[in-house]
Amino acid sequence: RKSDGAFDITVGPLVQVWRRARRQRELPTMDVIAEAKTRVGWEKVVLDPRTHTAKLLVPGMRLDLGSIAKGRALDEALRVLREHGIKCALVTGSGDMAIGDPPPGRAGWRIELAPLDAPGAPPTRFLSLRNCGFATSGDLFQHVELGGKRYSHIVDPHTGLGMTDHSLVVVIAPDCLTANSLSTTTCVVGPRRGLALVESTRGASARVTRKPDERVEATESPGFARFYEK
Repeated sequence: RKSDGAFDITVGPLVQVWRRARRQRELPTMDVIAEAKTRVGWEKVVLDPRTHTAKLLVPGMRLDLGSIAKGRALDEALRVLREHGIKCALVTGSGDMAIGDPPPGRAGWRIELAPLDAPGAPPTRFLSLRNCGFATSGDLFQHVELGGKRYSHIVDPHTGLGMTDHSLVVVIAPDCLTANSLSTTTCVVGPRRGLALVESTRGASARVTRKPDERVEATESPGFARFYEK
């Protein structure tokens, strides 16, 4: 609800469409996208807290937890380590991180903030992080160029299209699950709405680097700069 449907785990049918497009290197037709969209929508899921079950109301629906499950798994791994007395730890999966206490004698874990893969992008910076979640979203490793346009693996549930706004979003939040979901959402809604959503989330900060045309733009939420390595 907070993202107005931009973050939606029922997006699975559309994700399948775009995975097929990447494999076949062929742009999906609007009819194919429209059909897949009929099977997308969080309001088509009924949760039963008593039985801990979810009912999908439309045949052919498919959940895709890629933008949230990884963060939850990393948080749980860090929690288990802490329960066993291991406080100084960093758990990472595909670039996202659940971060505990820093190594002895250090103020934080040194994390590289890689630049957007575009000429004129801001240079590499380093962050110093402790006891937080860190997540990135973008199209660096998963995209396809079709008809002269670059399409991301991240799909807008409203339009059914892969995102074409070449971008890299970094989110720091109290836990990795929150950072993971906010970074994906910001990729979909863009920096203005995305950063507003981040800033409304307690303890969260973000940086968005994007190349909407020939120029590169970098925007940060007000609290992000404090994480840069001194």
